[in-house]
Amino acid sequence: MLSLRKRLETSPLAARLIARLVGTYLRFCNWTIRWKIEGLEDLERELAAGPVLLVCWHGQSLMAPVHWPVETGQLTSLYANSAIGRVSGAMQKQFGLHPMKMSNQQSNITASRAVLKRVREGVSIGMTADGPLGPALEVKDAPLDWARATQRPVWGYAFETSRGRALPSWDEMWLPYPFGTGRIVFRKWDIQMPRKVEAPALSKIRSEFADHLNDLL
Repeated sequence: MLSLRKRLETSPLAARLIARLVGTYLRFCNWTIRWKIEGLEDLERELAAGPVLLVCWHGQSLMAPVHWPVETGQLTSLYANSAIGRVSGAMQKQFGLHPMKMSNQQSNITASRAVLKRVREGVSIGMTADGPLGPALEVKDAPLDWARATQRPVWGYAFETSRGRALPSWDEMWLPYPFGTGRIVFRKWDIQMPRKVEAPALSKIRSEFADHLNDLL
């Protein structure tokens, strides 16, 4: 008998079914939590002028597809070519996003070229700063590379709820519980990422961007 992981690896239908269950639960949480929302109107004004790069920590990513203002702008979110990644991609589609599977063989620069076409078409890009494998809360090259490649505004996202738990995963992903209160934060990163940057300056920018994401909540 195939294990759940094996079924996910071999069956797109299994991934979609699990994504449907997770998506239904997150919708219920979103409907029953009393949210305080910060920065959404500013983000929507920015989207009226063109696409953005939306970035969050992996541990904060579960509710991002629910909270993105899909009626204001399209979002392409990148997901890993793995069992969990396929569930994530299927769930993102439920909320009107346009997920794109990443190849394990692609470099960040190669992947950035793959999404540049969508950016030119007015589609924003969503990604995690430290994902998909961590270490947690360490900014990887990908968001900085894509910020350089796209030259679009960078926005951070985070959420918190009064009821929930941290999952026993590398990123301690936050799982919200229904009801209670919560905060949703969208905030623009004030730094414009240069197309070319030397290693010492890049290290400083990486640290400043980590501080930006940590300061959202």
